Amino acid sequence: MILKYPSLIVIALIVQCLCAAFFLADIVNTAFRLTRVPISWQVHEAIEIGAFIGLILGAVMVGLMLRASLARTAHVESELRVASGAFQELLEDRFTQWALTPAERDVALFAIKGASTAEIAQMRETSEGTVKAQTNAIYRKAGVGGRSQLVSLFVEELMADPLV
Repeated sequence: MILKYPSLIVIALIVQCLCAAFFLADIVNTAFRLTRVPISWQVHEAIEIGAFIGLILGAVMVGLMLRASLARTAHVESELRVASGAFQELLEDRFTQWALTPAERDVALFAIKGASTAEIAQMRETSEGTVKAQTNAIYRKAGVGGRSQLVSLFVEELMADPLV
């Protein structure tokens, strides 16, 4: 929630910088005795207490922001796992529906991932002609004219059916 208000983050950063500047100035002042007009110790202590509180509040805000950021990261990673799992399920369902052989499943998966015919042939340790024959069989069984249409089948289905 705190990440939704960037102005709070900026304010916390400014307060922390001012508090740190005060403590730095106080140290330099003490070390080199630069103060010409001393302030009362009560005012000095009140300022130090205020600066301390500012630093503590800044640290608390950073902790809250970190917690929110980690929660958001976990949520996004969870959605990604769901999407990945849903895509894998969709692939398996379609491959089964099209009655692809195990070899055709491998070739289809590599093709969907964007591998060229030569790359698929090399990975499967077979000839490019065999891969071309298998991709043609996949396209025929899927009812598409080529690789881009094959990929678009999955993209369209994922876009039509929200994963989360």
